[in-house]
Amino acid sequence: MNIAYVANIRFPTEKAHGVQIAKACEALVKNGEEVTLIVPSRRTDITEPALQYYGIKTSFAIKKLFTIDLVSAGKIGFWIQSLTFASSALRYLRSCRADAVYGRDELVLSMLYMGGVRNIFWESHDGTWNMASRYIAKHAKGVVCVSQGLKDFYKEKGVPIEKILAVPNGIALADFAHPESKEIARARLGIPVDKKIALYVGRLDGWKGTDILFAASHMLPSDWKVAVVGGEEKQIAQLQKKYPHVLFLGYRPYSELPRNQAAADVLVVPNTAKVEVSVHFTSPLKLIAHMASHRPIVASDLPSIRELVDESSAVLVVPDNSQALAEGIQRGLQNPTVAEHAFARVSTLDWQVRAQAILRFIENRVGAHATAGR
Repeated sequence: MNIAYVANIRFPTEKAHGVQIAKACEALVKNGEEVTLIVPSRRTDITEPALQYYGIKTSFAIKKLFTIDLVSAGKIGFWIQSLTFASSALRYLRSCRADAVYGRDELVLSMLYMGGVRNIFWESHDGTWNMASRYIAKHAKGVVCVSQGLKDFYKEKGVPIEKILAVPNGIALADFAHPESKEIARARLGIPVDKKIALYVGRLDGWKGTDILFAASHMLPSDWKVAVVGGEEKQIAQLQKKYPHVLFLGYRPYSELPRNQAAADVLVVPNTAKVEVSVHFTSPLKLIAHMASHRPIVASDLPSIRELVDESSAVLVVPDNSQALAEGIQRGLQNPTVAEHAFARVSTLDWQVRAQAILRFIENRVGAHATAGR
């Protein structure tokens, strides 16, 4: 099949959705499909070529289209940007032959459908149910969900069950096959070698639970340190004043993740239970990556987390409880077998296996010879 993946994002981007989209496209190509990633021509501070930045070894076509980039101007600016990108994508799709159109952006996909594009597949990550998501859930050929919780959500909203596929995010295990030694990783990152390190990787806001982690850092023994990879410069400057004992290592590219994980004694995923996307909908890329690290994982005990790990493969703690998290971090180092159980489970989450499930779903929904652009 010829698949057009439409993504209204800066590309490349330092955010996790860029990794997920790039790896998904590569996996589709590895399965023998022809893929074109269609993105808006927006400014990015990343100078490295996109495929190199994400460590893509099996290339796919990237088409950058005109847009009026007013995203920073707020909601109206975002609508203008989305409309102009959708218009460009609509013209492009009419000129090419795509068997299916795939994407994560319900607003742009809705605009494409209204413009006559068919065989659209919407991949949902957060349980959005606004006007655009209602529209595309109704008219799309299929809805791909990254968790069973999301599938249940859309089923309850009335989306026919045969239109929904639940498949978690994935991993390219080869990328994690040869990490650095702990000593080399710590020397590179500037982490003390005489401390036990609880490492967090990711954003420092939203529903990620980092406020609980920072509170837990005060409760750890003196031979422990919390280290953080991620965050924006302004955030880090503020947090360093409040938590001077936490090691803020700043943003690091995705390609470093296997090596950065190697610096940890314990890896922490402290998601909150106060936000529905965290509780039921997410399929955390970092948790899946941590499963390949051979390091114990300490994570919030949430349904979304339990779709990937259980008590045998992670130390699960009461969410939003700093004392429970601090105790869990210490227990993590005392339970090394959970790391090997997690590694055994992660082998089933290969990006290419995920792509095969999505391709079977697309083929079943559209047939072998349908064309999206007509």
